[in-house]
Amino acid sequence: MIMSANQEFLQNLYDAFNRREIETIIAKMHPDVKWANGLEGGFVHGHDAVREYWTNQFKAILPELETLNFETDESGRNIVTVHQIVKDLDGNVLVDTEVRQIFTIEDGLIFLYEIGETDTINEMIQKNKTAVEE
Repeated sequence: MIMSANQEFLQNLYDAFNRREIETIIAKMHPDVKWANGLEGGFVHGHDAVREYWTNQFKAILPELETLNFETDESGRNIVTVHQIVKDLDGNVLVDTEVRQIFTIEDGLIFLYEIGETDTINEMIQKNKTAVEE
């Protein structure tokens, strides 16, 4: 598959995420980035907030993302469909799902990161726990 420049840019960031190279990714974000909080909902703003969000997230869960598909919508946003596996710190799978992640890239930097219609990771973990207990 031949990747566009933005697809290659994003694939490199997914690879860095899976290696927990937070600073590599933050360096590719606009200073005023608006980043979706996939864990709890809402957004965090700016480099320091994204750094703190991920640092805290990695203390509780181990997410892994595998890119499945890259698209560009009519607004020029990059939509990436990913296979998301979230494990607890002992390696038990909490969430195994597909998610659409939406990136607005301006001047070679991520300006906005959104998540397609889905539950937050915390909501998915809670639903999975409930399903297992029933």
